[in-house]
Amino acid sequence: MSYKTINNVNDLISILVNDIGTYDEDIWYRGQSDFKWELTPGIFRYAEGSSELTLLTRFKQSASLLIDTAPKDDFDWMFLMQHYGVPTRLLDWSESPLTALYFAVNDENNETDSALWMLKPIELNKKANIKTSEKNFIPSFDDEFLKSYNIENINSNKRVELSPVATIATRNNPRIQAQLGVFTIHHIDKQPLESFCDDGIIRKYRIPLESKGTLRKELDLLSVNKFSLFPELSSIGEILKMKLK
Repeated sequence: MSYKTINNVNDLISILVNDIGTYDEDIWYRGQSDFKWELTPGIFRYAEGSSELTLLTRFKQSASLLIDTAPKDDFDWMFLMQHYGVPTRLLDWSESPLTALYFAVNDENNETDSALWMLKPIELNKKANIKTSEKNFIPSFDDEFLKSYNIENINSNKRVELSPVATIATRNNPRIQAQLGVFTIHHIDKQPLESFCDDGIIRKYRIPLESKGTLRKELDLLSVNKFSLFPELSSIGEILKMKLK
């Protein structure tokens, strides 16, 4: 299979203008530092071991005293786990192609080509029978339909396998707001997200290894950098140290 190649930001714009065309509903993006990686949530990348429920229980046990406001439900706990690197059934996406491009080229993996994914979340949700006449409707984790994806419900009914869905969550911290973060969530079927889709729903673009440096410079010129996407004190320190080199 051939993939369109992104060597610079101008390529990105030209490709997206062509591939999106007249489609006028939401488009999401995800960057991955290794072109060979599939769209598989973190919890499914590990060999059989601790269950998601066990991870959640252990995380709650250790995290409860360290947070100011307790999450209201298991979905909120799942976001917190994802935020701090605990594997979950979530995949992070962004409404910004530049944000996704940043993650594709700024990872420590500088030995392989990278990938940029483009997803039509409305079309993905149609596969899961989420259909509505409302334009740009994407369910939130408060939606009744999403309760079937709750950790507790999955553990009580493991005979049912549902398709992955695109969903939005409250942007309750500066990082997710800066990154225009959105999510897909798998049910119990461990196939990668792209196996549920065709080219009309998802596309993958190649970023050659030799083009990553050019793209990093162009993104920095456009102020898409560590601090703009991670608005935290540690980011300021890292950026200042880079300027001293």
